Amino acid sequence: MTTVQDNPPTIMIVEDDERLADLTCEYLQSNGLDVTVVSDGEEAIRRIRSEQPDLVVLDLMLPGADGLTVCREVRGAFKNPILMLTARTDDMDQVLGLEMGADDYVAKPVKPRVLLARIRALLRRVETDNERDSSPSRLEFGALVIDNSAREVTLRGESVDLTSAEYDLLWLLASNAGTVLSRETIFEKLRGIQYDGQDRSIDVRISRIRPKVGDDPENPKRIKTVRSKGYLFVREMSTG
Repeated sequence: MTTVQDNPPTIMIVEDDERLADLTCEYLQSNGLDVTVVSDGEEAIRRIRSEQPDLVVLDLMLPGADGLTVCREVRGAFKNPILMLTARTDDMDQVLGLEMGADDYVAKPVKPRVLLARIRALLRRVETDNERDSSPSRLEFGALVIDNSAREVTLRGESVDLTSAEYDLLWLLASNAGTVLSRETIFEKLRGIQYDGQDRSIDVRISRIRPKVGDDPENPKRIKTVRSKGYLFVREMSTG
């Protein structure tokens, strides 16, 4: 039996396939979500900025502006999760989507139950973030400061612009500074799914985070790749 919430999460589906959008909308609504559908990329940019839904399901192929453009254009004003729908065999779509600020992706065609599970996982992560915010926590690594109560990062006093997914990954690594975290552990903590051995999303985010926190992408000293093991956030960087 579906439980009706007083304030169900708001989901915006950006999809120009009318039949697919209607079926997806109906399924998500039957599972307690408040769903709206947008079929045009330019309209999606305007409405995401103004309506601030709890989550956006974003297709890549759209009229007006494609999904990558939508993602890039709204990221500065929209901090909630973006779940991108990508072509099954196009790994580049996935990488580009993550680089534009998507939080997760699902390959098309996608089963409604799988989509619902991914949406719920992202919404749970947001709820967990909010719970953490109620218990202030602050990490300092020299000029790099990570304030989890405000979900803010500063470097030498200047604000660092991170997507929600990038912040979550940075906080996970930094709060476990000195400990190597495997990709399996990172996937389980952040996405609630098992690592399949091929997904590149964590690597893409690490490559984006490094320069933002003052690390050298070619010779990283803050966030190190430990071969065959995972990633290590270094407590004290060597100055030599």
